[in-house]
Amino acid sequence: MEQVVGLKTVLILIAASYLLSIKGTGSERVFHSRDHSDLELPNHPQADAILSPEAAQQYLMKYGWVTPVNWEEQAFGDIPELDQAPQDVFQLISEGESTERTTFMSPKTEISPDFSESLKKFQEANGLNATGLLDTPTKVTMNKPRCGVPDIKAPSKRKNATLSLLATNTTPHNSSHTGNSRRKRNVLSTLFDHFRRRRDDREALENENPASFSKRTLKWRLMGEGYSMQLSIEQQRRILITAFRMWSEVIPLQFEEDLTGEDIDIRVGFGTGQHLGCSQAFDGVGQQFAHAWYLGDIHFDDDEHFVGPSSEQGISLLKVAVHEIGHALGLPHINRLGSVMQPNYTPQGKHFELDWEDRKTVQKKYGACDGSFSTIFDWVRKERNSRGEVFYRFNTYFFKTGWYWMYENKSNRTRFGDPLPIKTGWKGVPENNIDAYVHVWTWNIDAQYFFKGTQVWRYDPEKDMAYTEDWKKNKYPQLISDAFPGAPSPVDAAFFDKKDRLIYFFRGNNVTAFSVDKNKVVDHFPKWIIDVFPPVEPSDHPVGHIDAIYYSYTYQATYFIKDSYYWKMVKDQDRQANASLPVNGLWPRKKINSKWYDICDVHPSVLFNAR
Repeated sequence: MEQVVGLKTVLILIAASYLLSIKGTGSERVFHSRDHSDLELPNHPQADAILSPEAAQQYLMKYGWVTPVNWEEQAFGDIPELDQAPQDVFQLISEGESTERTTFMSPKTEISPDFSESLKKFQEANGLNATGLLDTPTKVTMNKPRCGVPDIKAPSKRKNATLSLLATNTTPHNSSHTGNSRRKRNVLSTLFDHFRRRRDDREALENENPASFSKRTLKWRLMGEGYSMQLSIEQQRRILITAFRMWSEVIPLQFEEDLTGEDIDIRVGFGTGQHLGCSQAFDGVGQQFAHAWYLGDIHFDDDEHFVGPSSEQGISLLKVAVHEIGHALGLPHINRLGSVMQPNYTPQGKHFELDWEDRKTVQKKYGACDGSFSTIFDWVRKERNSRGEVFYRFNTYFFKTGWYWMYENKSNRTRFGDPLPIKTGWKGVPENNIDAYVHVWTWNIDAQYFFKGTQVWRYDPEKDMAYTEDWKKNKYPQLISDAFPGAPSPVDAAFFDKKDRLIYFFRGNNVTAFSVDKNKVVDHFPKWIIDVFPPVEPSDHPVGHIDAIYYSYTYQATYFIKDSYYWKMVKDQDRQANASLPVNGLWPRKKINSKWYDICDVHPSVLFNAR
């Protein structure tokens, strides 16, 4: 009988090891993808409510309000050792004499003389009256669902400021203790330590700036041993992809989901209680719902009721995931309403997004997105109101390679969810590498053109698609030389000057002026760009090979774009104030990202992920 039991134990251990080693089997995917509404889940443990001064002081200590917490080092504290069953239990066990069950009592916490001051700091940061008393509003705030990361952290002492110990630090501190005296770590803890050490060795070699990731593309994975039981795997992955994308839309970091590789930068998982080899246990339903470490792993408490973005019940996994990714990127808690980094959970609104302070805080670490664009323009279209009256709207678009962003000038940001493929938003025009856009708009002409190579396409704003034939029976696309006789072909950039009723075509160091009234090139053109559009400061001019020319209706100004800089053209109002300024002069250059914010590339794997 003992041999049979032993054999069963061995088989179970082998099966468990095999399940941990495989990378997602069909049966696992089927189980996790199914609707779990038919399962009666067990009652989830509840977090202890904070009602007493002792509990409040423990809360303040845990989250750094008494003394800053060495949170990054705590990630590697030993996980609690579970009681081991004795080998011969029958010689050690006997019936107890007491007829009543003993209730476990936690050690009594001595109230610190500084408790009142710590409480005042907490109250002030959370917009409460700083009384230093544990009043009802303070208890309500302390019992809200919140992130498990401390509000006030001590600086990390590790050299590379990443998550785990270096691989050279693998020997136990007290090597003389072996065998049963050594703490036994479970399989998941060992696996996680292995991956963390590999990642940190690599990061220590690559990272010259320990305040942030050294790479520009970070790989993440929802771990197979850490799926949630509340949402399907696909739901979890979609939500996490969106959360990572929201950060990549504002910083020059891209996030790639990697399902098979070993070099993973951020590992994501769900667990309950003591989980995933982590030293920090979750507390059940209520209070702590997740935690994360700077430049490392993210864990969610699966006792909480996580839901998708469209649900009005439960805790939004998207909002929590965005918050925790912020911690993995190095952001602290921000005690301000509207910030995604505020420690306490607030229900997700319809237009959940990173606010201004969130964006600027993360950009201090990783910088702002930078780069140039092949075409920038304000797209004007005619509309009618309910009374049939005509009015005009415009939107600003930035094109680069095969992608485009719509820029919201009022909010100084790109539309959330951009970039999008040109081919999906601009029917009939070339799918990539558009050279220029021109809108000829006079009292008798209203025509929009896209240029690529030697050809030009006319665009119909009412039907929102390129013409194949216009009302004059002109077929499109057609050669630039046919549509605009004498104009260069191909072009680097072009724009229409309403004041002179001229189209300026740019190629190399030359510019050619084309009269839309006479349908021909203006005499004595082409000319040097620097002669027609002289610099305000002699040493500061794009000279040639312009990427784009953009007339902005928002700023009522024209901008020359080259590489990651822009030169603003001198306006008539400028010359009225200072007659010494040159006509069509160009002010000294400035960075594109100093005026138009957060026009960022995102990883191709998340480009089509809908919010």
